Amino acid sequence: MKRKTTQKETIQQVFSQVDRPLGIEEILRTGREKVPALNRATVYRNVKLFLEEGWLLRFNHPTRGTLYERAGKGHHHYFHCRVCDLVFEFPGCALNEAEAMPEGFFAESHEVFLSGICSSCSTGDFSSTASVENESSPA
Repeated sequence: MKRKTTQKETIQQVFSQVDRPLGIEEILRTGREKVPALNRATVYRNVKLFLEEGWLLRFNHPTRGTLYERAGKGHHHYFHCRVCDLVFEFPGCALNEAEAMPEGFFAESHEVFLSGICSSCSTGDFSSTASVENESSPA
């Protein structure tokens, strides 16, 4: 029987509240707002469990390192803001793999990472973004 702990529920709530990929440090920092005693080992342990259960997915961002997001969102790509250092998702795909591939090549999957300045940072409205540290700790 799997235990349902306050820490586990808090980590799930973090992903439910923030609809974008998160690194371990950001999960920890956001989770501590509700459970101050939440520690890094607990976050890693629960993230590993959520990955095994298929509730979370892991991917490696070229500059942010390992990030995690809720599974089941459908195909999407990522935008990294160089000012606030947050990674955002955007749905859909403009890439037609069949047309983009050289003859004889067959793509099985792809990831697109765009970078630039998000809407909050470009307008100077920093109330909806928070500066985060680079999170390249492996899981």
